[in-house]
Amino acid sequence: MTVMTVEEIERFLDEVFPQRMGRVESVGEMCATMRLEIRNEHLRPGPRVSGPTMMGFADVALYVAILGQIGPEPMAVTSDLNCHFLRAASGEHDIVAHARLIKIGRRMGVGEVQVYSASDDARPVAHVVASYALPIKD
Repeated sequence: MTVMTVEEIERFLDEVFPQRMGRVESVGEMCATMRLEIRNEHLRPGPRVSGPTMMGFADVALYVAILGQIGPEPMAVTSDLNCHFLRAASGEHDIVAHARLIKIGRRMGVGEVQVYSASDDARPVAHVVASYALPIKD
């Protein structure tokens, strides 16, 4: 069961993490989907979407999936992130991240994110596996 709506998560992120990338499209049971409108600052020569952009965007998408399950928590932080770049993402199209939680516990959340170019939703451009340290609640 999700404990925050898309609108609640967007308001929370605007307050505590306004520099984050992308916008939330959906939040569901142990999952979230986000979209990033590609601008010049996201590009490397080619023009292709840069690796740091895809990694950071995937990280935010997983954070959103976690927020959907645990509620507003500014101190949930990335503790590990492993990214595999699978192919180039054209700088002419948005990118979309589908985050799925594998485990959410009292102290840790683990999940994976598939990043796609909006021009080709069939083949991912990156695959990320990451974990989040969750603060201990009294």
